[in-house]
Amino acid sequence: MTPTLYGHFQTLARYNRLANERLFEACQGLSDEERRLDRRAFFGSIHGTLNHILVGDRIWLTRFEGGEIPSTGLGDILYEEFDELWVARRSEDARVERFADGLSEDFLRGSIAYVNNDNLALEDPTSDLVAHFFNHQTHHRGQVSAMVTQTHVPSPVLDLHRVLYPA
Repeated sequence: MTPTLYGHFQTLARYNRLANERLFEACQGLSDEERRLDRRAFFGSIHGTLNHILVGDRIWLTRFEGGEIPSTGLGDILYEEFDELWVARRSEDARVERFADGLSEDFLRGSIAYVNNDNLALEDPTSDLVAHFFNHQTHHRGQVSAMVTQTHVPSPVLDLHRVLYPA
């Protein structure tokens, strides 16, 4: 493993935590009704999408830890209450950072076999799956950010360099 790849994943884990903090702080300014309003996104609402990100993180981290878990229930609402979702998000973000801090060369050079939500048995390079893991979070945070722009609450700046190095 090159220090660059290892360090990059650690940076993405830190960015993930900080970006989630900004996004949840913005969403806190919305009513529950506004967070649950169907905004025609992949997972319907801000609340649905925030739950989906957590579902995805748990699926991938379980696989990375050697567990088997299918990609089912991608639209599940794990936490009905926003405050409970935020507590769970913070806990998961700490788990993501511990995961990134514990990466090894052998792990990133390996592959992971899993079953996706189309029930296909797949095996992919671990380094690509870890990259996907972080990309998935960013993709759906972008959707939430776009949904927040439809409200009275300003959408937070989520650019990686502005989150990591605020002006």
